[in-house]
Amino acid sequence: MPNPVTMSSNAPSSADANRTLKGLSVEDARARMLNRISSFPDEVVALAEADGRVLAQPVTADRDQPPFDASAMDGWAVKRADVVRAARLTIVGESAAGRGYESVLQSGEAVRIFTGAPVPAGADLVVIQENAERDGDTVRMGPVGEGGANIRPRGGDFRSGDTLIEERRRLDPLLLSLAAAAGLGSLWVGSRPRVAVLATGEELAAPGGRAGPFQIYESGSVGLLAMLARWGAAPTRLAPTGDDEAAIAAAVRDVEADVIVTVGGASVGDYDLVKPALATLGLELDVETVNVRPGKPTWFGRLGDGRLVLGLPGNPASAFVCAELFLRPLVLALQGATTPHPMTTTQLAAPLPANGPREHWMRARLGPGGVTAFPDQDSSLVTVFAAADALLRRLPGAGAAAVGDEVDVLRLERG
Repeated sequence: MPNPVTMSSNAPSSADANRTLKGLSVEDARARMLNRISSFPDEVVALAEADGRVLAQPVTADRDQPPFDASAMDGWAVKRADVVRAARLTIVGESAAGRGYESVLQSGEAVRIFTGAPVPAGADLVVIQENAERDGDTVRMGPVGEGGANIRPRGGDFRSGDTLIEERRRLDPLLLSLAAAAGLGSLWVGSRPRVAVLATGEELAAPGGRAGPFQIYESGSVGLLAMLARWGAAPTRLAPTGDDEAAIAAAVRDVEADVIVTVGGASVGDYDLVKPALATLGLELDVETVNVRPGKPTWFGRLGDGRLVLGLPGNPASAFVCAELFLRPLVLALQGATTPHPMTTTQLAAPLPANGPREHWMRARLGPGGVTAFPDQDSSLVTVFAAADALLRRLPGAGAAAVGDEVDVLRLERG
């Protein structure tokens, strides 16, 4: 089984603050980002609206589940002492789900019972219906072995006072079902951070429209918006802009958002204009570049009015990798989550060459034999990321790795 490991999210020290903002490690960059945020106020939402959100208060059971001894089978509730070969018992009533037999079962009596129904007081055995034969107002029991009683005990699932879900845990459909089983119709969760996504670049055409001969369809923001919704944020898509400083600044200036995510224009080319454009809005950088592959141009800062800005590379694979490494922890931390980014260790199913000077997060697939990195890791390939279900981490300068070697893996949420 994979072994749990975690990504550090400690805030940078005062010594770190004096270091360059370029070429930061993934952990240093993430720490600088998380050091800029504080969680939002909590709110109450219905269970149907809580998937992907971060629980703000623990869920505690206020009664046993099941709240009574319940039958695990359709059959007959009886006293075990009454059941001998060919025993004939008098039928005195019925117990069905939601409607129990309220009297105390006496010796020589049997109650017709159905799966999930309360076991009558006095009964200590449910004889399955295949081992009994009804004859009018009586039932004849066949031989019963020394097996189980076919009774689910009161509190067998959980007991009153048990903590069922710890606070600051991210909710999923199964945890929501557990909360419902405890009788809750709503939960306290962290408020949704408002995240605005802006794609830039003259080469981008809107999906569903017509692309020019030298354009590509803009796909990065589509994936990011869906990711953000799954992570509990309230995402909005800003109209894409071309390579124009004034247009970029105007697109962001009056947006009501807690975090602005830009896609593209993050490097140092003649048309990488996002940082200069946002400098007119008081941009102060905490991270300029990260020593990571893909995604070296990733940057992070704060505008003069306090809004946070995460700059992601324009290549979709680079944007998605860095969204997993940086945007997801930011969004969850804004909702009050305290659990670091979860990772596992698993075995390599295919060998890997030595790594270069940058931390490499390779798109990969998990299988019975371990994890296999895709052979082509070009950051422009959307098909590779679409087929991946994990990111495989290779540390800077790591040597060649053989089949069976343990590696760090970040599982992606798929399906």
